[in-house]
Order: sequence, then C-alpha cells, then structure tokens
Amino acid sequence: MKTILLVEDDMNLADGLIMNLEAEGYQVVHVADGAVAETEFHRGNFDLILLDIMLPGVDGLTICKRLRAEGVTLPILFITARDQSDERIEGLIAGGDDYIVKPFNMAELAARIQGIFRRQAWLGSKAGKKAVYTFDGRRIDFKSYEASGPRGTVSLTRKECMVAKYLIERKGQVVSRDQLLDAVWGYHIYPTNRTIDNFILKLRKVFEDDPKHPQYFETIRGTGYRFLGPKADRE
Repeated sequence: MKTILLVEDDMNLADGLIMNLEAEGYQVVHVADGAVAETEFHRGNFDLILLDIMLPGVDGLTICKRLRAEGVTLPILFITARDQSDERIEGLIAGGDDYIVKPFNMAELAARIQGIFRRQAWLGSKAGKKAVYTFDGRRIDFKSYEASGPRGTVSLTRKECMVAKYLIERKGQVVSRDQLLDAVWGYHIYPTNRTIDNFILKLRKVFEDDPKHPQYFETIRGTGYRFLGPKADRE
C-alpha cells in the first residue's frame, strides 16, 4: 500500500481528500502546517506528497525546494487555489511533478496520482536497463538523478531526468513540446512554451560548456528540441 503525505490547512478539503484517497487504496497521513510537514516527512516513509502551496508556517513552494535540495526525489503534487501560468511554472522549477487547481474533481486527482506513479515506474524500468548515460565527459544517472557536466555534479529532479531521458532516447530526432508534455506529464496541463523551455535551460546549465550556445540540447525554432548526442557520432 502506498502512503501519501497530505499537507493541507483547509480541514474540510482535507477530510474529503483523506476519505477519497483511502477509498482508492492509499494510506494517508495529514498535517495542516507547513513547518510541521517537513518534520513529519522525515519521520515517515512516504511515496508521494500532496502539497498545498498556501500554508501557515512554511509555504508549499519553500517546502518543495528544501526537500529537493536535500536530494529527496519522491513525487510532489501541488494543490492551489490559483490557476496562474507563472505559479505553475514556479512549482515545476521548484521540483513539483504535477499541479491541480481548486476546486477539482476527485476522480481527476486520483488519475493524476496514478499517472505520476506510472511514469515513475517507467523511469525506473528504463534506469534498470541502462542506469547511466555518458557522452563527451558528461554523465547522467537515471537511478540516482545525479548529473555531471563542465561545472561539476548536481542533483536533478525526476522530471528533469525524464525530459533528458526522452530526448536522449531519440538522439538526433526533433521532439515537439507537445510530445514532451505528453510523455513526461501525460497530458497538456502546462501548454506554454516556457514550461519545457525552463527544463531545457536547466539541462543546458548542467551539460553545455556555454548554455547560450548549446552543442547538445538544441532548440528547433517553432518545432521543439533535439539531443544531438556525442560529437563523435555526428562525424
């Protein structure tokens, strides 16, 4: 049985979520305060965090950033009352895996949670076949989410690894933004160019000698992106 940490200060919503998630077969631990959430997380063994953004104590974005900085890779699904593109992008950059806006349908939430676990299993199965990919002195580990490039070793989020994995598997092919959104998130929840652009920018900062003049993760204007692969393969 998978265990979800629910961080939500609206008690009526929390009660409804607990009832519905338990009906779906999940075990749910609930806290209503952001500061308490971090303590509870480190005490338990969770498979997913369902995290409100607007919280007393510490807000959800800050919690997410802190956990990702610690190397925590479990899925985080944000809940918020505001449907704003900039906030969605900020949540993704902070390390969130998905985003749902109040009020929402419980069936949709359940489907999104299932989708997160399904894509997590996909990345894990791919990592099992080839956990590490190296090219021109660069390295990405799809199991530990660590990547090494000209500026050293950094931790990637699961979504950043999934974007990289999808492009690397299609080396030399142009991949559209819609393809990436469908493959990594499972649906068009963030239909803005900036969403994927920010993920590509992060990969360039890790792997490119000069992120402003990329040699590996290329933008094809008006179309999408392409991973060019090792330079020796292009000759």
